[in-house]
Amino acid sequence: SMTAGRTLSDARKRAMTVFRREVKARTIRITEDERGLVISLIDAAYFNPGSALLTPELEDVLKKSSGLVKELDRYTRIEGHASKGEDQFITGARQTGRGERTYANTWDLAGTRAINALLFLQNQGVKGDLMQAGSYGSYRPMADEGDRGTPESAAHNRRIDIVILPHKIPERSKSESGFGLPKTRLPGFDTLIPE
Repeated sequence: SMTAGRTLSDARKRAMTVFRREVKARTIRITEDERGLVISLIDAAYFNPGSALLTPELEDVLKKSSGLVKELDRYTRIEGHASKGEDQFITGARQTGRGERTYANTWDLAGTRAINALLFLQNQGVKGDLMQAGSYGSYRPMADEGDRGTPESAAHNRRIDIVILPHKIPERSKSESGFGLPKTRLPGFDTLIPE
């Protein structure tokens, strides 16, 4: 819709202001696509290969992100990504001693990155009911890796995207969550299920 477009372009202007330094340093890329406003955190210092632990550099950027997300007050999806080359870090036993759990595959690694970032944002005061986390594993690369891939291109794929969704938040009264079960009876139960 027109208003969604206009508010997203306002959000983009605001994001460009908040992340002016990082955009100039090419550690953050801000784009718009069918998903909404996409803030890609792409610096090599943000995630170590095979790791979903937030680095201090990433935490600094997430603190800025939390202010922006709170100000925009829109639904936000945190999307985790992994690079193809990270498979080598995910084979179990070799990971011991890193103070981190073993990941089953790049889906798991990327999803954990998204969840860790989401929890950090929530601890910074972003409303949990406005956020969701998702994983693309290594299937949405931003840069080619292959034979010609550079460490920089792998780092671009080892990222999280903060996606500001185009939909406005529906107004609801405090009593209705919109996520509850309908007031109905379950077979074999005599009581109503609370909403």
